[in-house]
Amino acid sequence: MGARVTRVFRNFNLENRALREISKEKPKAAPRHAASEPPAAASSEAAHAVNQRNDPLLSHLRSVFVESTDPEASATEASKQPATSEKAERRPLRVSFPGSTFGLAELTDVPKGKLTIAEAVKALGSHQHQPQTWTPEKIAQEFSLELKDVKAVVEFFVPFKVEIIPPKNRTAKQIKAS
Repeated sequence: MGARVTRVFRNFNLENRALREISKEKPKAAPRHAASEPPAAASSEAAHAVNQRNDPLLSHLRSVFVESTDPEASATEASKQPATSEKAERRPLRVSFPGSTFGLAELTDVPKGKLTIAEAVKALGSHQHQPQTWTPEKIAQEFSLELKDVKAVVEFFVPFKVEIIPPKNRTAKQIKAS
C-alpha cells in the first residue's frame, strides 16, 4: 500500500521535470592546453637526435678499454669443491621410529649437520632426563652437529614439559603428578 503512494509522488509531473532537465544549458568543456608544437614533431626530433652519429663521443668510446677479472673466481671454484664433498658426507641414521613414518620411505643416512625428527626427539629427551650425561657437547659429537646450534636448541626448546596448575578451589578435580 505504501509503495503505491510513494510511486504516485515519484511519478508526479515526471515528463515536465525530465523536459526541464533536458532543456537546461549544457556545461562547457574545459579548454584544451595550448601546445607549442604537435607531439609527432617532438618525437621525430628525438628520434633524429638518437640516430644521428656523434663523432666526438664515438672517438671517446673507442679510446676506453676495460679489462675485467673476477678476483673471487679462484675462491669460488675452491669453495665449490668442498661444498660438493660436504654434500656427499653423510652419517648413518642413529634413531628411527618403528615402521614407515607417515608412509615415507625409510632413511638409512642423513647429511652431516642435520637431524631427523626421531633423532631430535631422542636427543632432546635424553638431555632432559640426563643432563649430566647428555651434555650439548656430547649431542653435537654424537649427531655431527655444530655446538652453538645444539646449545641454542637445548636452551630454548624443551619437549614434553607438562605444567600442572593447581585449581583455585579445593573441590575442583586435579590431575595428580606421578
